[in-house]
Amino acid sequence: MKKFAMMGAFLSTAVILTACGNGSEDEESTASLGEQVEYEIIGIDPGSVMMDTTEEALVHYGLDDWTLTSSSEGAMVAALDTAYQNEDPIIITAWQPHWKFNAYELKFLEDPEGVVTVENDVHTLVRNGLEDDLPDVFQFLDQFQFELDEQQEVMALMDIEEMSAYDAAREWLDDHPERVEEWTDGVGEGDGEEVRFVLEAWSDAQAATNMAAVMLEDLGYTPHLNEVAVNMMYAGLATDSADALLASWMPNQTPLFEEFDGDFVDLGPNSVGAVTGVAVPKYMDIDSFEELQDE
Repeated sequence: MKKFAMMGAFLSTAVILTACGNGSEDEESTASLGEQVEYEIIGIDPGSVMMDTTEEALVHYGLDDWTLTSSSEGAMVAALDTAYQNEDPIIITAWQPHWKFNAYELKFLEDPEGVVTVENDVHTLVRNGLEDDLPDVFQFLDQFQFELDEQQEVMALMDIEEMSAYDAAREWLDDHPERVEEWTDGVGEGDGEEVRFVLEAWSDAQAATNMAAVMLEDLGYTPHLNEVAVNMMYAGLATDSADALLASWMPNQTPLFEEFDGDFVDLGPNSVGAVTGVAVPKYMDIDSFEELQDE
């Protein structure tokens, strides 16, 4: 299968807290959750929104004994899988959509003060002038609105079945022709015109962007996907070096949205109900971020 060119890299956001197997079983049974995990929260991407809000939550809830360090999405998933198989305690600062919510039974911890848990709508942004230059592409992107479950199914093909984002999108779209018909209704065919997408290297952005790219390719356009850091997505639209992005998380990315406001056209949400926050396996007897105060 044809693969789109992918350039650059930007890590997804995830934070994990894993259990440490120290001491005897009797000692572990009486140890608090904090003691079992040595009060360590492991995250990635210093300066990312989720890292910042997690730091804020530790301060807000008085969790002075807890430490936030760095990791990666891959390390988070590996730790989650190991803990889940053994039913060990693990806490992840997670985001949805993500395929792990299909693979594992997880729950977001309640965040009574709304410090770390944020519900987002994910917007499609396009450069100024795209409607005049490529009106059918503009129409298609305006019509491309999907459910989180649909996106997570593509992500599961990518991460569980180990398919490329392109192949996962292609397979899912081939299996759902009625959705393709809905999204491309009234959209004219292209003649090889280039459509330049920018995205982070997050699996949700890869899934959504490749879905759009596959459909545009089938309509006769030439999509190019460029993976960049979040701020460079917005800069790309502002400098006309990119045509569209499908991963503007609002309100999480409000500072960037406001910084570049006027340099792009907001087509509104392509999906709603995306969440960032602290999550745990459902087998754990903890329901609120506040409960960590007692651990």
